[in-house]
Amino acid sequence: MVEPKPEPPSISAPPPPPLAADDGAVAAPGVGSFGGFFKMDRPKLRVTSEYDSESSVFFNKISCKLLDNLAKLKLSFQNGNNGEVLEPHLYLKSKFFSLQYDVEENDALLNTSFEIAPGLQFRAATELKARQGEVAMVADLAGPAYKFELSSAVPSISMTQPRATLKFPLGEISLEEKDEEEEQQKRALSLNGIVKSHILNGVYTARFSDENLDLRYAYKDGEMTFIPSLSLPSNALSIAFKRRFSPSDKLSYLYKFDTNSWSAVYKHRVGNDYKLKAGYDTDVRNGWAALWVGNEDGKAKAAPMKMKVQIMLQVPQDNIKLTALMFRVKKRWDF
Repeated sequence: MVEPKPEPPSISAPPPPPLAADDGAVAAPGVGSFGGFFKMDRPKLRVTSEYDSESSVFFNKISCKLLDNLAKLKLSFQNGNNGEVLEPHLYLKSKFFSLQYDVEENDALLNTSFEIAPGLQFRAATELKARQGEVAMVADLAGPAYKFELSSAVPSISMTQPRATLKFPLGEISLEEKDEEEEQQKRALSLNGIVKSHILNGVYTARFSDENLDLRYAYKDGEMTFIPSLSLPSNALSIAFKRRFSPSDKLSYLYKFDTNSWSAVYKHRVGNDYKLKAGYDTDVRNGWAALWVGNEDGKAKAAPMKMKVQIMLQVPQDNIKLTALMFRVKKRWDF
């Protein structure tokens, strides 16, 4: 399908109410301090189901918040054509700890993060089945806008050494030592990062990784967006252009000079809940048109009747007989 689109307060409990001074009268069971302390409301369940006609699969999520929003429990799974349960995953998330359990693989991913001292944070992640993970220390430098992070794999992998990362308001830079050729014991420094800067009325971005460099400049005003991009050393140059004709109409165009390929998309919005899009892409040689009911990038909770619908028509240029009509529906229920 072309362009489908597709937490908590402190743990202190309130003090129990004082016993009433009623000349020695005994409170009835379930009334008074103990009754109020053990009283717990049933957690609210949130059920989300999404169907994609292209894959003929249902994607389901069931979640609820526990212990007065101190933790969140979520179960996700898929249903195939025969109703079988596929890829079940269980998630448990709190402020300092999260667990992701893969039922089919009998594997779990654990994450924890907490503050050791003001401005110093510890973070760790481990995959139980592979017995591998990562630990990191993050320190604030001259305020929270500047951070220094030192991380390392656990257990240490021979090809990878500890990584140091400096984060600042305009980007971040990471430095890591790697073994290029294990037999000859050669090591080299690997430099990765991203730097942003405001130039004229746009934002210039440089993203570098080892021997690759991506340069991007984005100019945007109330009606137009212009984004030239250059990748080195491949010399791949592209230009993206977006023009807003009205609050509800917008045209996007992308041209890649290295492959002489292009794509165009026209969008028309009706209110906040309806959108019409049509486009063409020379890479896949497909024309398409789509209708969205509900915010394309939003959640089903904010959509009419808590349901999002996407209907798409694809027309292949080389064989119009393979024209396909596809749809995707996402619905949420709160109990």
